Amino acid sequence: MKTFDYKITDPQGIHARPAGILVKEASKFAGKVMIEKGGKEVDAKRIMAVMSLGAKTGETVTVKVEGEGEEQAAQDLEAFFKENL
Repeated sequence: MKTFDYKITDPQGIHARPAGILVKEASKFAGKVMIEKGGKEVDAKRIMAVMSLGAKTGETVTVKVEGEGEEQAAQDLEAFFKENL
């Protein structure tokens, strides 16, 4: 399992539009992709689950990638977060 922490910099946090883009990005990977914030862990491939985290600007989330291609998936998702969130 690969993990990384990311501090949300988007002024509006993870709202509907970036959550949809994140789900689409996470769905490209065969393995399991989870996002955790404040003790709550959700499936990054489910938009309602991602939005239920209520991640706001300045809060830190932990992304966990497990399964086939996890090394590359973690790198790609970390780059995605830096560019979009």
